[in-house]
Amino acid sequence: MATPRFDIIGQAIADASRTRMLCELMEGRSFTNKELASAAGVTPQTASAHLRLLQDAGLVVAEKRGRCVFHRLSGPEVAQALEQLAAIAPMDSLYRAQRRKAGGLAQVRSCYDHLAGPVAVAMTDALIARGHLREEGGGFHPVAGEIWAGLGVCLPDRVMRAPFARPCMDWTERRLHIAGPMGRQILTHALEAGWLRRPLRGRGLEVTTPGHRALAERLGLGSALAGLSGLKSCEEA
Repeated sequence: MATPRFDIIGQAIADASRTRMLCELMEGRSFTNKELASAAGVTPQTASAHLRLLQDAGLVVAEKRGRCVFHRLSGPEVAQALEQLAAIAPMDSLYRAQRRKAGGLAQVRSCYDHLAGPVAVAMTDALIARGHLREEGGGFHPVAGEIWAGLGVCLPDRVMRAPFARPCMDWTERRLHIAGPMGRQILTHALEAGWLRRPLRGRGLEVTTPGHRALAERLGLGSALAGLSGLKSCEEA
């Protein structure tokens, strides 16, 4: 029986500069070597060495587009594992600095392909409180209803091999938010509907005025959004 090589993964993430690169890639977008070097505070040459190690461990893949090489996480399962590790890892000065800067990371952000942060946790709590979502057997189970179409969710008509609505421990809130296909559909819809907007850099997302209105009307999150320190609609920023 094959034994998982945890030692290879451990070596890959056992460096502060590499973990900062991985946190940058948790946004779900691809970045160049120079951009990741800037995020980690190292030279491009050092970043290249770090990225080769991360690629050898299967955590990151590189894609050449024209004259540039872009790097991204190798898949959602890597993002999921990193998010879970982040939930139990000590927070360093980098995290505290990010939290102090434009509250985006702390307030509402993308976790690879789904919504994370206090807004995501509040959304999950509201769906459970209103009976649209059940937390059962360590998983989330949606209850059929009109609410889902309004959130851009298409419920599967058959049992899926992987959970449709997977609980994900939020690493800043230490509480669960929705991941899996449902989480991906909600984030995709929120971006396409103009409820959220991505900045040029970073995992933080900007909540628009229509986004405030939609989340308040559909899930009663008006007071929760208003209570999030530092969160403003991008029209007001």
